[in-house]
Order: sequence, then C-alpha cells, then structure tokens
Amino acid sequence: MYKCIEKESKMKTQMLCVFVLSFFVVSSYAQLRQNFYQTTCPNVESIVRSAVNKKFQQTFVTIPATLRLFFHDCFVRGCDASVLLANANAEKDHPDNLSLAGDGFDTVIKAKAALDSNPSCRNKVSCADILALATRDVVALAGGPSYNVELGRRDGRISTIASVQHRLPHPDFKLDQLNTMFAAHGLSQTDMIALSGAHTLGFSHCGRFSGRIYSKKGIDPTLNRQYALQLRQMCPLNVDPRIAINMDPTTPRTFDNAYFQNLQQGKGLFVSDQILFTDSRSKPTVNQFASSNSAFNQAFVNAITKLGRVGVLTGNNGEIRRVCTSTN
Repeated sequence: MYKCIEKESKMKTQMLCVFVLSFFVVSSYAQLRQNFYQTTCPNVESIVRSAVNKKFQQTFVTIPATLRLFFHDCFVRGCDASVLLANANAEKDHPDNLSLAGDGFDTVIKAKAALDSNPSCRNKVSCADILALATRDVVALAGGPSYNVELGRRDGRISTIASVQHRLPHPDFKLDQLNTMFAAHGLSQTDMIALSGAHTLGFSHCGRFSGRIYSKKGIDPTLNRQYALQLRQMCPLNVDPRIAINMDPTTPRTFDNAYFQNLQQGKGLFVSDQILFTDSRSKPTVNQFASSNSAFNQAFVNAITKLGRVGVLTGNNGEIRRVCTSTN
C-alpha cells in the first residue's frame, strides 16, 4: 500500500505521490539479478538456450510466438507467466490472446522439461524466468542482439480473462493511446517504438487490418497503395480472416530495422505501426532506427529489459516452483 502525504501545495502533494509510488515500483524488481540461479541451477541459461534451439529447428514460428507471448504476459498482471495458466477463466482465453501461437507456449514447456531433467535444476526455475530467457534466445536466433537477462521472478497463481481487458494495444491505436498504455508500465515513447520494432518478425491475420484495405472510403491513405493492392490479393473479400500475413514484407525472418524502413514507405501493416511515422512526434525516432540498425538494437535491449521488470513478483515464498505444464 502507499498513500500521498498532503503538504502545503498541490504540487508538493503530487511530487510526494510520484516519489512514494516510484519507490514501490523500483523495489518490486530490485531483487532481480543476472546470477539469481548461480547456486541452485548454474547452467540454466545454456539449458534453456539448447531447448529453444531444438524447438526452433522444428519451426521458425518459435521465434515470433515466444517474443509475442512474453509481451502479452508482461502487459497483463506483470511478467509472472500467468498467461500460461489454464482454467475456466484464463488470460489465454481472452479474444486478444486467442491468436497467440501455440509454439510460444510449447517453447516454455520444452525448456521447463529440459531443466527438470537436470536434478540440480528440477523445480528451481520459474516459468516467468524461462520465458524471459527464451525471449532473449529467439531474438538472437533471428539475428537480433543478445543481452543479459535479469532473473528472480516468481510465477503468478492468478489468471483471469477480465485482467486482459484494455491491457493490450490494438491494431488501430493512435500514438496517444500507445503512449498512455506503455507509460502505465514505466515505458517511454522511445521504448514503445523500439518494442514495436519486434513486428519485423512474425505475422498477423487478414481480419486484423482488413479495414485499412476495404472500407467505404477506399484504401487507407497512409498505406502505400501498391502494398495495399498486394494485401488485397493475399486477403480478398470474404477470405478466412485467420489467413496469416507477414508483418514485415521485406525480411520477415530477420530481426532488423527493416520494419522502420517499411514505415518510411507506408508499409506498416497496422494503423498502430504506420502512425509511428505519420505522427510528427514519433517520426524522428522511426527515422533514426531506420538509418541505424545498431541504434535500434540498443534501444530494443533497453526497452525489453525494462519490459521484463514490469509487475514482477520476487522473493522466495515457494511460488517459484509452479510447473509450466499447467497450461495443458
């Protein structure tokens, strides 16, 4: 709990509120550290990486599915693996999560099984930490940056459909909506743009953007017309809305800055993608990332590290031992 202490002025009161709230936010992830499992499961990173590699050899979808799963988990109830839980009213059953590919869930389950096959690691590593490590590993597999992962998250025990409502960005969001949602998790506009760059991987479905290519007013004017006509060919009227389309039409299997170069050409698949270039407030950052892959990578590492701290549960109260296979 926290409360704001009233002082002489409204401004002072607001400053105290922010300070006290910030203290609790920081303390929630202060216990995370890179060597959290040094004594209990010293090979955790190599074991998870090996399991992720094996899963990747089976299907490329492992990469975008795992990355997207991490984002959806952290934005709802924090990075606590609650999206993995199964019950009659679970997060993963909310309409916004139904498109999460099963390969993301399976990646975590396979990595958990690999850890449990090692006697020194059995039931020692949280599913939340496994997902964070697997996310780093799939980004690297796609040619993106590798980075150190802070560990020590406990797994949540609560997962409800209601907790997802209005917690995830939608394809038609404008910049203010995106900034507000990300700011609620301590993420800046630059963080939001960098994380949006993950759309350089993976796919979406025709039903998620059909309004941009079919409407009474015609094609969305912010959309590259030739690209829009190509999308119409891939997603004709009355097509199955679940047909998958690459988010990045140029290098869909490589983690790079092509996403931002596509935005410069009007080839952002969602309104929430293209708005990053058409809005003058975010356009300079898009241009920066489009011209420098290293600048994008650096910003992405910073942003996903901050994302991994959102709403984390820490401390050793036994909850860390929940088994991932509860998703079945």
